[in-house]
Amino acid sequence: MALKLGSASLWETNAMGLNHKADKRLAALHGVDVRSSFHKPVKATAGYSNNAASLINDCVVISGKNFHQMATVGKSTNILWHKCPVEKFDRQELLMQKGCVIWITGLSGSGKSTLACTLNRGLHSRGKLTYILDGDNVRHGLNNDLSFKAEDRAENIRRIGEVAKLFADAGIICIASLISPFRKDRDDCRALLPEGDFIEVFLDVPLEVCEARDPKGLYKLARSGKIKGFTGIDDPYEPPVNCEIVLQQKGEDCISPCEMAETVISYLEERGYLQA
Repeated sequence: MALKLGSASLWETNAMGLNHKADKRLAALHGVDVRSSFHKPVKATAGYSNNAASLINDCVVISGKNFHQMATVGKSTNILWHKCPVEKFDRQELLMQKGCVIWITGLSGSGKSTLACTLNRGLHSRGKLTYILDGDNVRHGLNNDLSFKAEDRAENIRRIGEVAKLFADAGIICIASLISPFRKDRDDCRALLPEGDFIEVFLDVPLEVCEARDPKGLYKLARSGKIKGFTGIDDPYEPPVNCEIVLQQKGEDCISPCEMAETVISYLEERGYLQA
């Protein structure tokens, strides 16, 4: 496929090497010499746009001077962070809001998903862009290779934390809703974001109330021994120590989802997250 930028013609070859012979024949018709299945260097003609050239200059290019910036991250080696001229601040100005992560934690049946959806609706009605990362929903796709073993549950939270960070960097208010029973896992996700951009919301609902609700029938299965390692029954839940918001239910007193959502929205308003 020929791509044109100003008066420069770019030839896009098949980087995956698929149908390579056909690519060569087609390229030959257009006078392009293709010796491999990878992209060839692009040369701009005299009519090349100054604006396009300035954009290219803004990008980081691997060279002898900045090769030392390459790092080892996790199991990936020799990788370089590619800086883009459009940054978080620019995206936030476009959206007229500040990107952050609202991390809702609590026992199964405490109302996390209900609060997430109510909060999402409340912010949407105010013209704010949000996205929910629901613990169960994410397991239908991104995390469908993970079990409920301890190490997989930790990986489930780590992945959601990384995705939530990307949403926040895009300027979006990300609402993560999952049990996330261990402080270390939640604190590791907090550490991914700038200070203040991780807002931990603890739904402090007694176990007996959550078990009485049992919307998915999971407590019944756990009590009968059909589910092992269920949080609150035979696996611990570690309540937050220094979370930003606690929504507590005592006895029969139950705060409505709308009231809880308004508490979170008021927190965002007071700290300037609902304007750029």
